[in-house]
Amino acid sequence: MAEKDEKLLAEFELRMRQLMFFCDSLKSENIRLKHEIAQKDIAIESLTKEAEQLKIKYDNLKFAKSFSSPDSDEMQIAKKRLSKLVRDVDKCIAILKS
Repeated sequence: MAEKDEKLLAEFELRMRQLMFFCDSLKSENIRLKHEIAQKDIAIESLTKEAEQLKIKYDNLKFAKSFSSPDSDEMQIAKKRLSKLVRDVDKCIAILKS
């Protein structure tokens, strides 16, 4: 009976060591994956900012090009946008003066 108990204990010890090794490897992988996620988040943030800047540049280019376009609809939209910008600047100046 003692021999059977020793075999069970040895097998339990082996399984426990395997489980501890597996747990350590999962902890290492978890740390690596968290680091990878953080890097990807930084890359996403950077690309989002770049996309916003490119959209602003595109809108400005489209706005500037609309003045040289023979299409009267685009010209009217550009004039309205420019008028709105001028009104906004005038409001800001009025607020600063008061």
